[in-house]
Amino acid sequence: MVTRRQQLALVGFLQAQNCTTIPAAWRHPEARLDFTTADYYRHIGRTLERGCFDIGFFDDRLAMPDMYGHDHTHTVENGIRCVKLDPTAVLMAMGMATSHVGLGATYSTTYHQPFHVARVFSTLDHLTGGRAAWNVVTSVNDNEARNMGLDHGLAHDARYDQADEFMAVVHGHWDTWDDDALVMDRDAGLFARGDRVHRLDHQGEHYRSRGPFTVPRTPQGHPVVIQAGQSARGSRFAARWGELIFVSNLQLASARASYQALRTQAAELGRDPDSMRVATLVFPVVGRTRAEAEDRKAAFDALTKDIDELSLLSEGLNFDFSTKGLDDTFTAEELASLSGIQAIRDRVIERSGGAEPTVRDFMRITSRASLNHAVVGDPSDIADHLEEWFTTPACDGFVIGSSHQPAALEHFVDLVVPELQRRGLVRERYTGTTLRDHLGLAVPRPGAWTSA
Repeated sequence: MVTRRQQLALVGFLQAQNCTTIPAAWRHPEARLDFTTADYYRHIGRTLERGCFDIGFFDDRLAMPDMYGHDHTHTVENGIRCVKLDPTAVLMAMGMATSHVGLGATYSTTYHQPFHVARVFSTLDHLTGGRAAWNVVTSVNDNEARNMGLDHGLAHDARYDQADEFMAVVHGHWDTWDDDALVMDRDAGLFARGDRVHRLDHQGEHYRSRGPFTVPRTPQGHPVVIQAGQSARGSRFAARWGELIFVSNLQLASARASYQALRTQAAELGRDPDSMRVATLVFPVVGRTRAEAEDRKAAFDALTKDIDELSLLSEGLNFDFSTKGLDDTFTAEELASLSGIQAIRDRVIERSGGAEPTVRDFMRITSRASLNHAVVGDPSDIADHLEEWFTTPACDGFVIGSSHQPAALEHFVDLVVPELQRRGLVRERYTGTTLRDHLGLAVPRPGAWTSA
């Protein structure tokens, strides 16, 4: 049986774009600006591997942020996540430059077909020797829908209802080649056993997909599934399908409660709670001394702009924040109408202390474009924070966000990782070859997921 690991998981939070998740990243003098080159991503991949990370995965959206004012000019001029390369192509550049670190990319269940997604990630898993992961998202805003020829996106819960069936189809295709299907016996003239390759013949409410699938079973059995739903409906989806769960919690007590709740949900769905790893987002700002770290944060803070925050809030919540002043309030009706990432809305309602939070409350509490919630300090300070959260336990590991690339990631690898290794919390070398080996996840048996 899989059990909770004694060492924490390290996950690199990556973007195939001009900045990290924080728009000001490209403005930093240490940031590399050759983000359209393979060498940029090869360097990041090697840095992750040098730090013995389990995986680096690429976040993605299918539109640039232009919900604010319904215009993209501010996005392009300020470099607010306006570049979005295809993450699977970028992943392969990293895969060819590394040999151990896991590699994940985001694909939406809302605007792709299950057969296509199953084939993409099976292929990536073969070509990387069993290191691939799929970050499952249900696309959140109307701008993405318009790029796909639609007027608006699906309602929040409807996206997840559709995604449940999508996942069943993908896992079904992944299981249609038995482990012993391939023979490749030239003398006998037998390539593969016909009775070991099956059709899916799925017909459901949202999808029909026949098969047979065109990619043999992969080195991991299935690519690892990453999921980040934190709304009530999103948590149920994550508890059912996720193997590496990406969460964002700012308070230790609430993080511990959420961690236990997610494990309980998984058990209620018939899953072993130890068959998944929960990793919480953290932005470490580290220096050789605490003063150096504080100076680094202050220098970065000087690069941020209000428009960065307002643009990302508009994108994430599918609401045009240009229609309100900074001190204007949201009515209960307006809050209920926000159709994007509802975990953002719910956090603001919980922590604002008022029934009608202001725009400024959204900016302060969510801090999607700043380092307001960063963990700042010397290597021991950062390691203390991670160790406390891991041993509480409030998580099984951490998604490491960077203020800018690649320097902030290098600071973490060079300063914090050795301290974590000294404490026995992070491996000193890779002992397995696949991502499932790194994470301590079992190879799934055929049919286990679709029957859950």
